[in-house]
Amino acid sequence: MNVFLASPAMLAAGFLVPIALWLRYRRGAAVVRLGAAGLLEGMPATWRTRLKFLPTALSVLGLLVAVVALARPVRLVPAPLTSEGIDVMLCLDTSSSMAAHDMDPERTRLDVAKEEAAHFVIGRGNDRVGLVTFARYPDLRSPLTADRVALGQIVSGVELVENDGPEDATGIGTALTRAVQVLAAGESKSKVVILLTDGEENVSTTDTQEEIAPLHAAQLAERLGIRVHAISAGKGTTDRDGRLVPLDTRQIEAVTRRTGGRFFRARDAGSMAAVYAEIDALTKVVFSEPRFETEERFVPFLVLALILLLIGRLLAYGPLAVLP
Repeated sequence: MNVFLASPAMLAAGFLVPIALWLRYRRGAAVVRLGAAGLLEGMPATWRTRLKFLPTALSVLGLLVAVVALARPVRLVPAPLTSEGIDVMLCLDTSSSMAAHDMDPERTRLDVAKEEAAHFVIGRGNDRVGLVTFARYPDLRSPLTADRVALGQIVSGVELVENDGPEDATGIGTALTRAVQVLAAGESKSKVVILLTDGEENVSTTDTQEEIAPLHAAQLAERLGIRVHAISAGKGTTDRDGRLVPLDTRQIEAVTRRTGGRFFRARDAGSMAAVYAEIDALTKVVFSEPRFETEERFVPFLVLALILLLIGRLLAYGPLAVLP
């Protein structure tokens, strides 16, 4: 039953009970049972005389049980496991290349990514999830939130940037840094970025040293204990001659290795769904360590002690009363 005494030192008080009993009898107070002692000589013993020890015995036993109550018997009870949600930031590429239909003839890469991201959000019941979209610049569309419905609507409303517009580029490093900054402010012990892009970094180059490179963002994430899972969307890009050129994923693969995350390729809608399902399995809720709580068990002993003492006093002043 895992019962033990929380204050075993209080048991020492039990030695006072026999000492007090010895001192009481040492005083030798004269008593007469139901009248003068001479009147009882030669008379057969009655139930009163046979039980004359009972009030004292019950009182002694009650005091000893009270001492046990003072020692605080407690029982270890397994405490329920508590779950700690994971903070997840979705980092979604909205550059014009995400308009390609190579993943699904009826939908763009962005549409496929949004649908699976929305499904992912709905399934994260214990977590807080946020959203950063990016092309040349990152935009915080939603901070970390537990409102899955609202975030799902925000994800569904994401649009591409203007083709060949001022924002039509791929700034992975700055977007990842923004996502890491948001996660760093959270209190969860487990933090993850899910980066989805169909291109390679073209904002931070050898000519733009002031821009944040993906590897620099990965170093920041590593220092803060944030993992990055990366998804490469689509089959590649088409050059001027119509030939398919595979995506250069070396940078984002390096990011995942540096942060302890995983790299995935999603070439079509089916593989995109499978990737999100795998990431969902990788980022399960974290449970607390098994622990125990103490449950006080002194009350039954205290009640028993009071009952014994009360019965002893009632007998002493009632059927088994001793007359001075």
